[in-house]
Amino acid sequence: MPAQITFTARFTTRDGSEDRPVTLTRAIVGGWTGRDQAALQHHIDELAKIGVTPPATTPTFYRVSVSRLTTADEIEVIGDGSSGEVEYALVREGGRIWVGAASDHTDRVYEHMGITVAKQLCDKPFAPEFWPLDEVSDHWDQLQIRSHILEDGTEVLYQDGQVSGLLSPDELLASLREAGGALDEGTFLFGGTCGAQGGVRYSEMFRFALIDPVLGREISHTYKVTPVPIEG
Repeated sequence: MPAQITFTARFTTRDGSEDRPVTLTRAIVGGWTGRDQAALQHHIDELAKIGVTPPATTPTFYRVSVSRLTTADEIEVIGDGSSGEVEYALVREGGRIWVGAASDHTDRVYEHMGITVAKQLCDKPFAPEFWPLDEVSDHWDQLQIRSHILEDGTEVLYQDGQVSGLLSPDELLASLREAGGALDEGTFLFGGTCGAQGGVRYSEMFRFALIDPVLGREISHTYKVTPVPIEG
């Protein structure tokens, strides 16, 4: 049997919600998906200075094990060198494209050794709720992505941006096709993130959300981050 995960998804439309099982067989993380090419290049140059290898092309699509996807409210990580990042996510189910929210939790200690490795080292929590893409496409750029972390026992804003800073779903999927991929049934695609306020850093809690201010709804998920000891 191929690698896969099965979970109960909530598909929410303007008319109501329906819960049904979904099986995922592939996970793809879209990286370097910013629309502003000058800002994107600046970020690439900054990371290069700390040893992160620049991407050969932008965007870049990183494969991670589908078993890393989870709807759990707690993940275990190696030490305290990882961090979450909120992203919009796309899945195709029943012939329709749906949008949701996820965290591309990544090990920052190992990132300079290889981004794919750093991403593979961490579970990727996602919210088990999705909206039809066609219900938000006419006001897509007004959607917001936001995350919070705990610092000294207090919840603080960590990321706060709009998806207008990222490639749109149409642009993202076109780039994926150019790279030889596709959003087939069973594929979970991460769409990109925004900058962290105060810099990327570890936290024992990560709460993230995709917000639609036009239709007045939100997809959110919270998870605890538990480090395992490094013995050697």
